[in-house]
Amino acid sequence: MKPKQRQAAILEYLQLHGKTSVDDLASHFVTTGTTIRKDLTLLEDEGGVIRTYGGVVLSRDEGDQPIDRKTHINTAKKKRIAGAAAKLINDGDSLIFDAGSTVLQIVPYLARFNNITVMTNSLTIVNELVELDNDQTILMPGGTYRKNSASFHGSLAEAAFPRFSFDKLFIGADGVDLNAGVTTFNELHGVSQAMCKAAQQLILLVDSSKFGRKSPNVVCDLTAVDILITDRGISQEYLEALRGKGIQVLLVDEADA
Repeated sequence: MKPKQRQAAILEYLQLHGKTSVDDLASHFVTTGTTIRKDLTLLEDEGGVIRTYGGVVLSRDEGDQPIDRKTHINTAKKKRIAGAAAKLINDGDSLIFDAGSTVLQIVPYLARFNNITVMTNSLTIVNELVELDNDQTILMPGGTYRKNSASFHGSLAEAAFPRFSFDKLFIGADGVDLNAGVTTFNELHGVSQAMCKAAQQLILLVDSSKFGRKSPNVVCDLTAVDILITDRGISQEYLEALRGKGIQVLLVDEADA
């Protein structure tokens, strides 16, 4: 495992397990304590973790990780989810892509579609889209650039989406809670709310680790979600509850791509 991948995985592990010792991390990742300490020093310098006596915990800002780190978390699952999402796209569709790392994985699949329109606040996604050799229109909302997520936010970005009507929105989340709904760590979540109002169909892409988590900021209620795509790690309780809310839940297998 490369250092960046391991550091992303450490943050994911701490999200699930809370305060953890260096020895436990070294055992889990099958590496040395020295290597883990180097990883933790880098993560602490970036504000992701706080070293404590006998262990390490996430900082209060841990959930809002840089996009280049998020892409290394549960990558295989995200690619399978993205492949399933691409099957919902048709030639001529108008689409909104949020700035999430799972949505980013859809972009390579777009090469086979023509006459599509994609609006996104993600500079990373735009840079990937321009490399495709197909008939597409790319729209960006403008706004204030946020380096951490490589995306645009603020009142200008929020005001751009109501000017259009889109067929489908593909959106990720930091947490999915049966009561709170679709949530995110990002305090600048107003643009995500504007996206939800501008699309006829909301398609939520989340790996199963996100269920039962409640991040501070609510993007939308679960009743706004039309389709949810996730992996088979979802609990039966959550699967039944989501379907009970009228959401079409699509499950991807390890063999899916």
